[in-house]
Amino acid sequence: MRRNASITLLSAGHACVDLYQGAVASLVPFFVAERAYSYAAVSGIVLAASLLSSVAQPVFGLLTDRWAMPWLLPVSTLLGGVGIALSGVSGSYALTLAFVALSGVGVAAYHPGSARVARLASRGSHRGMAWFSLGGNLGFAVAPLLVTAVVATGGLRLTPLMALPALVGSVLCLPVLRALEKQRQAAGGSAAVTAGEDDRASFVKLSLAVVCRSIAFIGLSTFLALFAKERMGGSTAAGTAALFVLYLGGAVGSVLGGTLADRWDRVTVARWSYLLTAGCVAGVVFVPGPAMYVCVALTSAGLYVPFSLQVTLGQDYLPSRIGTASGITLGLTVSIGGLVSPFIGSLADATSLQTALAPLALMPVLSWLLFRTLPEPAVPESAVPEPAVPDAAGRGSG
Repeated sequence: MRRNASITLLSAGHACVDLYQGAVASLVPFFVAERAYSYAAVSGIVLAASLLSSVAQPVFGLLTDRWAMPWLLPVSTLLGGVGIALSGVSGSYALTLAFVALSGVGVAAYHPGSARVARLASRGSHRGMAWFSLGGNLGFAVAPLLVTAVVATGGLRLTPLMALPALVGSVLCLPVLRALEKQRQAAGGSAAVTAGEDDRASFVKLSLAVVCRSIAFIGLSTFLALFAKERMGGSTAAGTAALFVLYLGGAVGSVLGGTLADRWDRVTVARWSYLLTAGCVAGVVFVPGPAMYVCVALTSAGLYVPFSLQVTLGQDYLPSRIGTASGITLGLTVSIGGLVSPFIGSLADATSLQTALAPLALMPVLSWLLFRTLPEPAVPESAVPEPAVPDAAGRGSG
């Protein structure tokens, strides 16, 4: 299978999985309207999706570094969809939390292995990884539209229809996995030796920068629909539109990041992106009227320009632990932003959404400061490790 075809299929599958991450925030206004949940209560739902995912993704990363588990890609895609599909079936808050958490585990299991496969399929290309990330961002962008189309027509009881993208995504990854198995057999079952030494100090700094980015993005995605609805006179459509712009801008930012990294180094591109984004976040919170949507678009693009670059940077800082690095940069540090959402919700209940969201403008500044201390790793394409692929007995080759 050609490289472009593999990346396209992986990107489409990534879209199906990340749709369920975006669906959690997209369901928040409906939980508030139909079940009268408070800001703190809906923050708990976002936390349920993030908490297990935060812990589980590095664990799955460690496992994929040790053993080949290609079956995780289709199975985890299905888990992500089933959790969201069941979240609206029961009126029980505890069951809702459990189902959303199940979806979070599915998302957690998917990302380390898929990022590793995408790195191999793209042959270490920044642009290839950017297109892989684009799929996830498009999934986020489609989520509010799909959730609104399904739930607005018949209420939360129709969420089982949300399982359909998971079925599609689980099938899309199969040709890529078969192609990798054929490549392994053609190479005689050998795997490339990982080159380079781990730079753990830089990896820790990178992880902290991604945490700050995550707090800003998840904080906005959790409450933006409610904030826009409040600012635009109570229109649910205004909230859905704001969330759609937030996610769609991320799709543009990811592709732009890969393109810019081909001209300048990844650290420089990410550093300047974060610095410019700080003012855009402040604009989302304080700029009145429809101009807020422009600020939302710029914020989204600015936060996503570094996204795929951070994944490859993490892999290059930890070349001996590609799965672990992917699990942390795509999982733990991204999902951990959800842990802050309940505090934002509680502050919003006590004051106002505007007051609670204002501190988020400081997060890109912290990411910028951390990126100022990072080196650009020089890793030749030939040093890109080949992921373990199961042999006839089902064992990993690495």
